[in-house]
Amino acid sequence: MPAGAAFTMEAGVLASLFEILAITGPIYILIALGFGAVRLRLLATAELRALGVFVISFALPALLFKALSPRPLGALIDPDALFAYTLASLLMAGLGIGLTVFVKRRGLQEGAMLAMGMAVSNSAFVGLPIAQPLFGAAASANLAIYLVVESMIMLPLLLTVAEIGGSGRGRLGQVLRNVIGNLVRNPMIVAIVAGVACAALAVRIPLPLARAVDMLATASAPVALFYIGGTLASLSVRGMAGSIGVIMAGKLGGHALVVFLLLLALPGLDPALKAALVLNACMPMASIYPIVAQKYGQQGIAAAALVATTVASFLTISAVVWVMKTHGLVGMHA
Repeated sequence: MPAGAAFTMEAGVLASLFEILAITGPIYILIALGFGAVRLRLLATAELRALGVFVISFALPALLFKALSPRPLGALIDPDALFAYTLASLLMAGLGIGLTVFVKRRGLQEGAMLAMGMAVSNSAFVGLPIAQPLFGAAASANLAIYLVVESMIMLPLLLTVAEIGGSGRGRLGQVLRNVIGNLVRNPMIVAIVAGVACAALAVRIPLPLARAVDMLATASAPVALFYIGGTLASLSVRGMAGSIGVIMAGKLGGHALVVFLLLLALPGLDPALKAALVLNACMPMASIYPIVAQKYGQQGIAAAALVATTVASFLTISAVVWVMKTHGLVGMHA
């Protein structure tokens, strides 16, 4: 290979790495701030729960409502792509629950949380910023697919499994009543239903309320990441390496691999859309993962897995983007 060509290739690799670092760098900074705040005793560990409650009960529901309410979802989503991404996510979640319940002999709640780490990507906070320079305007349209799968299928399903796991061995009717009651009161589920209803009925909410929702939604990512850092400050990862490794392998490798294999059965699908689906499956898990897991006593392993996966994803995403660029599946957009 000529020296000039080798230099150009190396420069291209470095450019891709710096592009991704510019996107994920702020994530690490916010996590480090939360970690430092607790380690320096500016914030007590017990006070972190309030931050988690704020995100899960107010900021995150606002984000979900904002993402779903203004768009006619049916007009934006390719049914084949939706089916493939949904099936891949369900298969990964089933694998996670199966490993936990039948191999590790643990409960359904732990299985549901492990499955969430393996099958639900950080599509909004990491996936979209990475996809926009690669796919242009199509990245925002593709986000609708991920939101439907993650917010309207995977999240309610895994929360239901977790609630069933915490209902003991009572009668089936009582278990179902507990599950339905908890889901109905869950702010995230309420926000999803309200967002879909507004989209279906073309309801425009008043401007003051819309701005308030937008302000809350904007707060969800930084507060969630700050909370994660604070949780890590008092976390001992001893004995967690096995579970962290399973979650990382499932999220960064398994999820994308299953999406890729399923897409092979859809030759008519736009290659750029296929690339976008695989790339989104490569993303680390949602930043709310430890906050959701908090309710089920799994916030420690969830926070550790999130940080480890987010750090490792810098390398895995860089590799996937490089392969896609090499094969002409993605390009840089303004």
